Parts: sequence; C-alpha cells; structure tokens
Amino acid sequence: MRKIFLLTLLACCMLLGAVAQAAQITDVKWGVNKADVLRIVVDVTDTAGYAVDMEGDTLNLTVNADKGAQVPHSKAVKSSLADSLKIVDKGSYTVVRVPLKQRLLEKSYKAFVLRKDPATGRPFRVVLDVTPRQASYSGSGAATTVVSNRPVVSNRPTKNNSSIKKNTVIKTSTAADKKKSSSKKKNDNKKNTAAAKTETTVSKPVNKSDADKLAVIKGNGRFRTSGGLDGKIITLDAGHGGSDPGAIGSDGTKEKNITLAITKIVKEILEDKGAKVYMTRTTDVDVFGPNASDAEELQARVNVGEKYNSDMFVSLHINSSVNKNVGGFSTYYYPKTDNDLRLAKNIQNKLAANFGVDDLGVRQANFYVIKRISMPAVLVEMCFISNEKELTLMKGQWFQKKTARLIAEGIEKYFA
Repeated sequence: MRKIFLLTLLACCMLLGAVAQAAQITDVKWGVNKADVLRIVVDVTDTAGYAVDMEGDTLNLTVNADKGAQVPHSKAVKSSLADSLKIVDKGSYTVVRVPLKQRLLEKSYKAFVLRKDPATGRPFRVVLDVTPRQASYSGSGAATTVVSNRPVVSNRPTKNNSSIKKNTVIKTSTAADKKKSSSKKKNDNKKNTAAAKTETTVSKPVNKSDADKLAVIKGNGRFRTSGGLDGKIITLDAGHGGSDPGAIGSDGTKEKNITLAITKIVKEILEDKGAKVYMTRTTDVDVFGPNASDAEELQARVNVGEKYNSDMFVSLHINSSVNKNVGGFSTYYYPKTDNDLRLAKNIQNKLAANFGVDDLGVRQANFYVIKRISMPAVLVEMCFISNEKELTLMKGQWFQKKTARLIAEGIEKYFA
C-alpha cells in the first residue's frame, strides 16, 4: 500500500508539473512597420492572460506564463521608440519591459492576442503595438484595450497581422482638447447639411470623420433620449461569440456564454416595458461570420444598431486581469454625442448601488463598437472572470438576473 501511495503521489506531482508548465513563453520577437509602429510578439505554448501598464518611461507587458529557458533576458531593438527590451522572469509570470526613448501621447499602445493556428503551426501569441508620437494608423487587427492591469481580451483571429484596430483608452479631456473638439463640431455641423447613410458596409469601415458626421446627424434628433421606454429601439450586443470565446475563467467558463445569457434577460425585461429590442447575436455565433477579422466582426455589430435606427447601443462584456484580486463593475463610453456619458452614468450608478462588489466607475474609452456607432452607446464590464469569487457569482442565475435587471433599470432611467 505504501508503494502504491508513493507511486500515486509521484504521478500527481508529475501531472501538476506538466500543468504548471502548460503556458510557457517560447520566444519574444519584435518588428517595425512602415508607420514606425513597434510590434512585440510573445509566443506562448498555451492560452495566457496578460496586462499592460506604464512605469515611468518603461512600458511593461505582463504575460501570465513562465519564461522558457531558451528565451534571452534581453534583446536589442531598432526603433524610434526603444533600443532594447528586457524579458524578466517573475516565476509564475513574465514581464517584457520596454524602456522608451520618447513619451507616448495619450496611451499609444494596444495589446491583443492571436490564438493558436494548427494549420500554420503558429502558437498562441500576445501582441503589443506601440505607436510613436508622429505616427497614426488605422486598420483591422485584433485588439484589446487595457486599463491599468485590466485587459478586455479578444481571442478573435485576424486576417492582417500588420494592421491595428483603434481601441485605445483615452485620457480625460483637457481644456485644449475641449476647445479643439468644440471647433471640430462646428466645422462638422457646417459640412453635414445633407443626410448620411445610417448603415455602413463591412468592406469599408466607418472612419473617424464619418463617425463624427453620423453623430452630428443623430444629435439633431434622429435618436430619442427621453419619454420612457415605450416604443424605444435598443440594440444589445452580447460580447464575443462563435470562434471568439472572450476571457476564460479558471474552470473553463467562457465570457461569450455569460454575456449572451445576461443580454437575453435584459432584452426580455426591456420588451416587457414596451421597448423594441434587437440583439447582435442570439446564439453562439460570429456576427459577421467565420474567419472574420476583428474590424469585420465589430463593424457587423455596429451595423445591427444602424440598420434598425436604434436609440441606443449597449454592449455587455466580462472583464479579466492577471491580478486575481481585481474585481467590480465598470461602464465605458466614447463622447461622440451629448448623451453617451449620461447613459453610462445611469447604468453604472444602478450597478454600483446594488451590488457588494467594487465600483470601478465610468470610464472614457476608444472601443470600436461604442465609437463607430452613431447613437449613444456604452460597453459594460460585468465583473471579472479572473476573480474566483466573481466567477462563482456570474455563473449563477441570481447574478445574471440581478445584473440584467439593474442594467435595464439604468436604461429606463436614461429615458425618463
């Protein structure tokens, strides 16, 4: 019996050792494109969480995976942004440090993941793009916005790895920014005397100028912001879906399933009160279709709201972080109309006042679906799937029903 016990213990230790090494960094690469954007790619043997933050003049990419023995401790870089990068082994996670030669404008870095591709032999990859001050770009690469150490992860594959989607967190506007924005709005009002199309095409995503024009037209009365829920048209977007699971909990729970369950309940509550509600997806599918780029998929969601001339667009997500203690609700908006912030506050206030989790507040962000759509829009992060307590909560019907009810109440308050 003693021998059997020891053999069993040894087998368990070997199994645990294999699990612990399941996510390991095998390489860290870098490149610079024609727009002088520095791209850092971290190859990982399995799915891994990550986060990005600034520490003085150093940009840190933290990956929740062990550093492989073959990965060097540093690499030389030829870029206007940096001369080198350091790969620091922290035991259970690894930090790629990028000492910057210039101060970044706003948060000119974007991180995202590219999933494992058996057909090409490419591993799971964490990608960080850093834009120099003089450069600007747009594109359709898969991306995620990182707020401090709270990434909103997208696992969707991309068709073009050299392009980057514009999902950057924006700082609070300064007086100069407000003056510039005011001047721009006046110019846009002069330019937009003719009607604009409300439904955009996937093949030609709306650029910033077009989004501003649509917002101006909507701001002149095409969406409704008061008078109660009855008759209002609302589009609900259940984050991720199909080939994109979103963030994944320690037990395998997928963000896409939680968001869909809660979105369906919100729809039912709003319809019971007289609203006309459309969903970007009602099942576990890609909205655009299989093998879409992030821009195509996200634009397809925007198109649903535009197609039905919605009065508002609400996107529901679950957050994730490498810091397992981080938790709470947050609501994001992009200030393209006079009502985006008001909508965000109404929803966040309901959630914050009625749950015993952290209130992470209302935040301004550059998320594609809330920026590129013409009507008031928000993206709600309904707790953290990486937080074990909140993971347990969100899997239960009590949490899902209560969260849905409070979001619906916030929407109703907005229209009051």
